[in-house]
Amino acid sequence: MNIIDARNKPCPKPVMMVKKAVEAGHHPIQVILNSEISATNVKRFMETQGFNIMEENKTNEEITLTFTKDTDTKQSSAHDEVQIELSTKDTALLITTAHLGKNDTDLGEVLMKGFLGTIAEMTTPPKVIALMNEGVLLALPESSTSESLSQIEDKGCRILVCGTCTNHFGVTEKIKVGTISNMYEITEQILEAQKTITIS
Repeated sequence: MNIIDARNKPCPKPVMMVKKAVEAGHHPIQVILNSEISATNVKRFMETQGFNIMEENKTNEEITLTFTKDTDTKQSSAHDEVQIELSTKDTALLITTAHLGKNDTDLGEVLMKGFLGTIAEMTTPPKVIALMNEGVLLALPESSTSESLSQIEDKGCRILVCGTCTNHFGVTEKIKVGTISNMYEITEQILEAQKTITIS
């Protein structure tokens, strides 16, 4: 049995840890958590992968979930993985903010880190990520997202960082991830993509 200790892991780390075990072909899989929200997310993900809950134990401090899977569901999971790859490889992601959501910037930073961290874990990342306006700050070495962006870039995604924006914020020399780019190149890449997602 593959045992995953996902206690005290921020969202979406528990799901990503379980996803790796599923992709490696492990089962049964036991997951230890201490968050009801994480437990719900893991159960929902495992259901989409064809797993059933074999056992669920709860105490005041932790939740232990044990999953098993029928072997005839492997083919459908592989098909789902192919569909995800097809839907992301021709996608452009335009990010114009350093935070995901409004009002609470601390929460927004956590959410953006989780969002890009999830993309970094995907087999096939978007075709291009364009960082504009405050989005360029995500590529700074001190940003909590710089490591995830570097991992995404290593998987073949082009990360274009708006040069006008880095000049405006005085951070051009500090950018360590991606390529300092211009409006023409960014516009061209976005228009060439089959689908563009904007986060602002």
